[in-house]
Amino acid sequence: MNVAILTAAGVGSRFGQDVPKQFLSIDDKPLIVYTMEKFQQHPDIDVIAVVCLEGWEGMLKAYAKQFGISKLGWVFKGGETGMQSIQNAVFGLREELNDDDIILVQDGIRVNTSERIITDCIKLTKDKGVAIAKIPLAEAPYYLENGEIKELDRAKLLRTQTPHGIRYKKLVEIHEEANQKGITNTVATCTLMTQLGYPIYFFDGAETNFKITTLDDIEIFKALLAAKKASWQK
Repeated sequence: MNVAILTAAGVGSRFGQDVPKQFLSIDDKPLIVYTMEKFQQHPDIDVIAVVCLEGWEGMLKAYAKQFGISKLGWVFKGGETGMQSIQNAVFGLREELNDDDIILVQDGIRVNTSERIITDCIKLTKDKGVAIAKIPLAEAPYYLENGEIKELDRAKLLRTQTPHGIRYKKLVEIHEEANQKGITNTVATCTLMTQLGYPIYFFDGAETNFKITTLDDIEIFKALLAAKKASWQK
């Protein structure tokens, strides 16, 4: 079975809105619904689990019903950190999943993930056990060290995206090991695996597979939606 775990437990404090950003509506549809639709529409995704901001679970389920997200199987309460939120889903699914099931961990506000990316993630996870979306670094990177500006070689650098694909058994194991070692707030599944010494494998993401983190990202997403609508009307 192929399962998508979507994280939607953030408060979106940087947006300065009363509504958490995953529930902000663009063209009369909440951002989290756009993400759910990508996995709803993919033929190889069997079920969706969402880790939701506490108090918004009922709203999430209502939106899922309104927009036809029939694959929504589980809703879990979010934790204090992103890592703890993922753990709530991982450990909450112990009685539901098999060891070999493939899990795709996805940012709930990464609203434009393509069918190709989901397919490639599943394919590489089946082959290697772990699959991380990545894109090259296009800008010239620098860092500060003791007040001195130093340049990095961008050819050796990359950026990661979700989805992160992993077999369920391994996902449980790395979170159990992290708890034993006192790791509580690493930023992503890929960074957790690296910290624990496990190999990771990459497949190509896309610049359009961006995460909504700023108001500028909202404007970019609106532009993409408008372009898509214009192409449909031709």
